Amino acid sequence: MSTPNTPPPLPAAPPGGGPDGPGSPRDVPPAPGSFPIDPHTLPPPIRDELLAPDPEAIDTSAQELKDGLNRCPRCGATDIRHKPGTDLLVCLYCRHEWDGARVEEAYGFGEGIGELRGTVIASGARDIEADSSSLMSFKCSGCGAEVTVNTESSMTARCHWCRHVFGVNEQVANGAVPDAVLPFHIGKDDAVARIRQFVDKRRLFALKAFKEQFTPENVTGVYLPYMIVDGNASAVVSGKGEIQTREYTRGNDKNKQTYYDADVYQVERQVSFTVDDLPLESSAARGNLDVQANTNNIINAILPFDTKNAVKWNAAYLNGFSSEKRNLNIDRLNPRLEDQLLSIARAQVAGSVDRYDRGVRWEREALDVHGTRWVAMYLPVWLYSYHQPGANGGMLHYIAVNGRTGETMGSVPVQHWKLLLAALTAGTFIEGIAFWFLVASS
Repeated sequence: MSTPNTPPPLPAAPPGGGPDGPGSPRDVPPAPGSFPIDPHTLPPPIRDELLAPDPEAIDTSAQELKDGLNRCPRCGATDIRHKPGTDLLVCLYCRHEWDGARVEEAYGFGEGIGELRGTVIASGARDIEADSSSLMSFKCSGCGAEVTVNTESSMTARCHWCRHVFGVNEQVANGAVPDAVLPFHIGKDDAVARIRQFVDKRRLFALKAFKEQFTPENVTGVYLPYMIVDGNASAVVSGKGEIQTREYTRGNDKNKQTYYDADVYQVERQVSFTVDDLPLESSAARGNLDVQANTNNIINAILPFDTKNAVKWNAAYLNGFSSEKRNLNIDRLNPRLEDQLLSIARAQVAGSVDRYDRGVRWEREALDVHGTRWVAMYLPVWLYSYHQPGANGGMLHYIAVNGRTGETMGSVPVQHWKLLLAALTAGTFIEGIAFWFLVASS
């Protein structure tokens, strides 16, 4: 007889079964998760993901600025501004000036690219949390009031009681705070003059409404979000190359055609290379290169930026400027990075296939990315925009000025009938010159 605290005896094993044989209580499949799975036995995509090392993180946050107060190192005042045309910060109370620390030197971002393995992520480039808020609240240490900053539209705010200036310097998880910022050097007046000069050269064919509404004074200084990537990669490309052996013509004078003979070779090249400070747009809106709806590609035309001079993040650099938040994570940017790396690989091997005078057609490409390092950065751009009405929402035209170098590029809406008339006129003029030469030589 069993007592209430004694478990009942196990049932007897059926005939032919022992303590470990068929039908015993131990003959039960193990519960899911009760034993480890060897990742080497899984299909390649899952296996590679499981075996990949966890991203290494570099903390670039400014611990001394987490309370939102950016104090002058000399007098302690909080009204700090960026000194135009420089990388300096200036205190508006005592006029003390100081330079921000360059992230390349502070964190060694320019070193060890050839030894990169896996994924290295600076803390400002970590994944954005879907439920993160755009509102940041600070408790003023001067008067105790609560100050709120909406990171969708601003990165600084002033306490309405004691006039302390707050800035969002803590690396919040909504993508608003990067690791580094490249301050503006080109001032607004300079940018306006460059945009005006750019348009004046194209005014003859410009849309009438555009010329009437053109007000370059409405240009906006904006910090655009980028991921700056260092990479260590290798690639293999293979295809067919042709070397011309003969050129000849067939047919009569009215129907003559030129033919070429060539030897065809199988070509394969391998290359290992590194990339330093490759910029990738980390805003989905700016990365949308739909040429039927916008001219975002204009911004790529004002590259490069001197990202080596980027300084540690400080919200004071954004005073007087707007900014766009990053909304793309690294996994969304990886396909674009791989496209860029393959383009670099093809350019790297181009010099080794010069002997194929009929060209090389690459048919297969394989890329192996050994390691990458990602840094979130704000880059300075002056933007002038014009919306041209039309079908499917019309077209959004941009004229952009690199806020560091002054390089200017843009899209000006044109009147197509003027272009057609100019083309026809040019064609008539050329035909007239050809006729004159024909007459003169006869």
